[in-house]
Parts: sequence; structure tokens; C-alpha cells
Amino acid sequence: MALAGFVSRLALTLGCAALALGAMPASAQLSGILGNAKRGADKADACGKGKKGDKGRGVIGGLLGGVVNETLRGARLPSFVPVPAFSDQLTESIACRLDPEEQKQAAEATLTATRSGADGERPAVGSSASWTSNSREDVRGSSTVTAREASTSELDCITVTDVVIISGEETRAEKRMCRTPGSARYAIVA
Repeated sequence: MALAGFVSRLALTLGCAALALGAMPASAQLSGILGNAKRGADKADACGKGKKGDKGRGVIGGLLGGVVNETLRGARLPSFVPVPAFSDQLTESIACRLDPEEQKQAAEATLTATRSGADGERPAVGSSASWTSNSREDVRGSSTVTAREASTSELDCITVTDVVIISGEETRAEKRMCRTPGSARYAIVA
């Protein structure tokens, strides 16, 4: 039933867009389309859904993505974007599946798992922290230190594995995190 409603709403949205475009001057049509397409393509790339390619594919993807996003928002289905404040602690593949409050919880779990001891000792492999969503009952996750690199004078690096379970579906992401000597916390590095 929800899918039928989604499809009919999408068809109505596309029909209205076609009628509206026909009544607008060509310059207004193109400036609005290209502006929305860029924003749609940027959103898609920000959540790892888009692929780098030609501009035509970006424009078409942006247009379709914008229409789908508006329809999903109207149907009150969740759509998330990474919160910049947590970009040094969460990968996009994890952040895009979590609402802002869940992103905060996941980032705090990473900070807890990677926290050094009182004497500045590195976190142990296996150090872990879990969280359960305060906003959705079927969402939980964890961050676990899964490897340590040999320490250099420039960087102290570890590998952390994040696991997020949403409605029984598991998503895993590994991230390499480093800190400079004297720094209190680890951050994701490319």
C-alpha cells in the first residue's frame, strides 16, 4: 500500500513539474534545473550514492534525486545527511544511515573506544563501545579498535570498525584513525 502511494505521488510530482516547466521561459527552466541538479548530485555524492561521471548524468541524477527526496519527505520516510561536526569520527557510509542524534551517539562511541589511558597509553585492540538509538527503537551500533599500526614519530594510527544495525540489517565500515604526538584524540584520515 505504501509503495502504491509512493508511485502515485511520484507520478503526480513529475506531471506537475512537466506542466510547470512548459509555462516557464527557457532561461528560467534551465537555471532552476541546473541549480537543483547540482544540489541533488552533491547530496548523492555526500552519502556515497553517486559516482563521479559526466555532467549529464549528474544533472539527470540530481533531478530524479530531488524529486524522489521531496516525495520521500512528503511520505515522512527518513533521509539523512552526515553532520559535519562528526565527520572526523564517522564514515559517510555509516553517517548516511543515521539521524543526527544517532550520528552523535556513534561518534561518542568512537571517542570512547579510542580513548587513551590516563598515562597516554594507546587504546588496546578490542577496545569497544556500543550505543542504542534514543530516537529509533530498531537502531544500534558499536565501534571497536581492530588494529594498531607501528607508532612513528609523526603519527599514531589505529583501525576502527563501526557496525550499525538498522531493522536487523548490518552495515560495517572500517576507518583508519590517527593522531599526532600530544593530541588527545584520533581522527579519520584519508
